[in-house]
Amino acid sequence: MSLLSSNPTIAAKIDELWNKFWSGGISNPLTAIEQITYLLFMKKLDENDLKAQADAEFTGRAFKSRFEGTYVPRTGRFDEWRQGEAMMSGQNLADEYGIDKQLLRWGRFKRLPAEQMLDHIQRYVFPFLKELDGNESPFARHMANAVFIIPKPSLLVEAVKTIDEIYELIEQDAAEKGQDFQDIQGDVYEMLLSEIASAGKNGQFRTPRHIIKLLVELVDPQPGHRIADPACGTGGFLLGAYQYMITGTVPPKELKKVKPDEDGFVRSMRSPKLSQEVKDQLGEKLQGYDVDPTMVRMGLMNLMMHGIESPQIDYKDTLSKSYKEQAQYDVVLANPPFTGNIDKSDIHEDLDLGTTKSELLFIQRIYQLLRNGGTAGVIVPQGVLFGTGKAFVAARKLMVDKSELKAVVALPSGVFKPYAGVSTALLIFTKGSETEQVWFYNMESDGYSLDDKRNKLKTADGSDDYGDLQEIVTLYQSRDPKKDSDRTAKHFFVPKQEVAEQEYDLSYARYKEEVYEEIAYEAPDVILEKLIGEDGLEQQIVKGLEELKGMIS
Repeated sequence: MSLLSSNPTIAAKIDELWNKFWSGGISNPLTAIEQITYLLFMKKLDENDLKAQADAEFTGRAFKSRFEGTYVPRTGRFDEWRQGEAMMSGQNLADEYGIDKQLLRWGRFKRLPAEQMLDHIQRYVFPFLKELDGNESPFARHMANAVFIIPKPSLLVEAVKTIDEIYELIEQDAAEKGQDFQDIQGDVYEMLLSEIASAGKNGQFRTPRHIIKLLVELVDPQPGHRIADPACGTGGFLLGAYQYMITGTVPPKELKKVKPDEDGFVRSMRSPKLSQEVKDQLGEKLQGYDVDPTMVRMGLMNLMMHGIESPQIDYKDTLSKSYKEQAQYDVVLANPPFTGNIDKSDIHEDLDLGTTKSELLFIQRIYQLLRNGGTAGVIVPQGVLFGTGKAFVAARKLMVDKSELKAVVALPSGVFKPYAGVSTALLIFTKGSETEQVWFYNMESDGYSLDDKRNKLKTADGSDDYGDLQEIVTLYQSRDPKKDSDRTAKHFFVPKQEVAEQEYDLSYARYKEEVYEEIAYEAPDVILEKLIGEDGLEQQIVKGLEELKGMIS
């Protein structure tokens, strides 16, 4: 669930920020989101650095701030020959062109007068951010063409002020609800998606956070696993896996102190075992790809804002001929775009299902990305489950015949509203294992209203309604083919042989047995007697009409 959806005050502030950008001359939703993201990144970078510094002082660990030393912007640098010449003559480039990195902190530059602040960010802060992770990193490569285009000093001042107010509210919300991890940037992105859709751009929709948490919980990634998302957007699944693994390092006694969130999941970014080395080891195992350069930049910043210092997200079409990776990953988590047909000439020759439908090609690509023994958790449109074409059947065979298809969880059609009304399902399969029984579950509620508002549901006592989320986790972890055989229930097993006999149909409705309540009708002569008897229905109607006539005459 989005923080913005559960906190209307924060949502109002984000809306206010969007209106300021619109009135300030930035009306393209994607451009607005990207510029807002840059500011959020500047703010979060300063906060993360100060927190890490305080933690290091408390524990006695060595720490080097990102804001230590002098920054020389590229515009003030010599080419290699002149730089060497300058060094030989004793000239100090930092003295002439550099700036103390402490002045690049959010907390320092936000106090500058409006025009000076805009010039300072354009000349120093934004170039510094673009080079933050070194010249050869994915972050530096994809930020190379990024531009800070807030045009007016007054807009910048208002935006900085509003972002400070948003962070205050976020910290308050986290303290009150016991949550210490929020995908802030993703929340902003989610709120503005409707604007992108109305403008006919991009066509992306963000996976709701509670669905990400559910799928990650079911797949159960572990430290040491290599984890990929071949269509990662802003990196929600990568962050979900990272947070889940960090939570797994928290000692049980400490974990009991962490309150479940509004969906019943326990997550924490604080752990006694969470040294920088552990964080780096977890972060370096995450790999994302996306075909939208803007999404790549946002995803990279999103991961960095949440403590992953050198994120690995690249601009790449994982269905195209240029993509070469095979059998590299222990876990693949994805909600790939359902974009319909793509250009046949661009499809990688290894994707041989004989289709141009992206949702089917992604299933094969995900299968190919997995190592033997690796597990995938993927969201698909429900048409994938029962389509009768050869490519549909072939895609399902990959999961049933060449993998262990562990679970099919049908989701209600409102889960992706207001951005899309398509019915979807969660599929979990492990490559190289053998399918014997497939576990089916029909989710009727995800804890939110299934209309466009997607309001959080409450129980009779006013507490958060988890819907079916926690039941799914519990039942999946304890599932047993010998016990879950009742086809009239919300969940049950189906043998592989039966699935194969049904053309590998994976729709819940195919195997569900409906229970019809038998209605006992009275004998015809009894019914007639009641209608025309001495005081039957007909006489009662006549009597009533006569009484009505007497009242109005």
